[in-house]
Amino acid sequence: MKIPTSNQIPSQSRRSFLANAGGGMGMLACASLAQANSGAGVHQPHFAPRAKRVIWLFMHGGPSHVDLFDPKPALTKYSGQPLPESFGNVMTRRNVKKNPLLAPIRSFRPRGQSGLEISDFLPHMSEHADDLCVIRSMHGDSVNHPQSVYQMNTGSILMGNPSVGSWVAYGLGSENQNMPAFVVLPDPGGGLKGGPPAWGNGYLPASYQGVTMRPGKSPILDLQPQPGVTDKQQRLDLSLIQKLNQRHLEQREFDDRLTARVKAYELAFRMQSEAPELVDIQKETQQTKQMYGIDQKETREFGERCLLARRMLESGVRFVQLYSGDTNGWDAHANVEKNHTEYCQRTDKPVAGLLQDLKQRGLMEDTLVIWGGEFGRMPMSEQGKGRDHNPWGYSVWLAGAGIRGGRAFGATDEIGLRAVTDKVSVNNFHATLLHLLGMDHYDLTYFHNGLDKRLTGPDEAEAVEGILG
Repeated sequence: MKIPTSNQIPSQSRRSFLANAGGGMGMLACASLAQANSGAGVHQPHFAPRAKRVIWLFMHGGPSHVDLFDPKPALTKYSGQPLPESFGNVMTRRNVKKNPLLAPIRSFRPRGQSGLEISDFLPHMSEHADDLCVIRSMHGDSVNHPQSVYQMNTGSILMGNPSVGSWVAYGLGSENQNMPAFVVLPDPGGGLKGGPPAWGNGYLPASYQGVTMRPGKSPILDLQPQPGVTDKQQRLDLSLIQKLNQRHLEQREFDDRLTARVKAYELAFRMQSEAPELVDIQKETQQTKQMYGIDQKETREFGERCLLARRMLESGVRFVQLYSGDTNGWDAHANVEKNHTEYCQRTDKPVAGLLQDLKQRGLMEDTLVIWGGEFGRMPMSEQGKGRDHNPWGYSVWLAGAGIRGGRAFGATDEIGLRAVTDKVSVNNFHATLLHLLGMDHYDLTYFHNGLDKRLTGPDEAEAVEGILG
């Protein structure tokens, strides 16, 4: 079954859509966005889903798999020695092939009942080892940050393609007409390599792009009306805007950008009442705040966003993406010990708190949690104590949604340089994600430039049964 495009979804015509908008935003809400993905427009999945919602914890900069989730005794054994010629040519940004191998910075230990090995960098996450399926055989196509960020988020190293969250919003919609289907919680430090196109709508209608939010009294900048503007005045202003849009669209019936703009006006109006209350975490218990590390300086900021993400999921938001890492983030070129100590201390306890909270609330059963970055890092050293980018083999973990935890899937070679066993490409990873949400990636398409486009691209891709099992 192919999910219809914006021109195929059964609905009133654009002219009647806008004609009904003339009475103001309240009338527009009744007449239109009952069917919009950016509101309550819930579409049926292709088959029974295991996950109803997703939270993606994106570790921007490239966390080191060989220091966190992929133990390599051989890397310790041969530390300080050159990379053996048997590994062949290695594409790197900074010509580190000739540099000596660098042992894992912290020790790995068996965790939980499963014995899944996780680094001492992550003592809190380690307590949830039995919930984690660590994919140790991810691989991508670029050694550069922007291209790899795009690939992990959109399926392509090129800019201009819809993000995973946008595809999910397009395919399933939101369960709350007052909230968007796709919300992004960026790192307050800013500087994401590649920028907002990582959560953009690409060639999908603009109503499917990620909506950026933040904790505090102003979750969305410029959402609230100016001081002194009454609700009646705002309705009159918006009604006038809709009438002007109607006249414009009568001459341009197939202008999806204008339709998206109309939907955005209406959704913003409804969010004025719900979003501020949703981001008010002060109503949470002290115990819950402590669970997320909000009572501690180093974990407060990330903990608040993790808690906010849970509240978003509870409100009916379908896809929440939460970024860790500013311009450099986890990009440990100079010193893995210093960099990963800082970022693990910021994120480890909040992530563990999120997992615990989801379990306590019964949300883990149908929520998919993803942790990972755009790539991993090289086994060879850089500047003595750092590591260069490695897209050829790295780790991502999944939890929830019926995923069998306490295990590793796939493997890199003996030093963590390349994925060698049960390799998982980014496209196969995305196909697996969509499968868990009840969508066949071949049938989730959008007609663009004469082609039925899809998240997983034109090449063959498949959901990974070994992960699903």
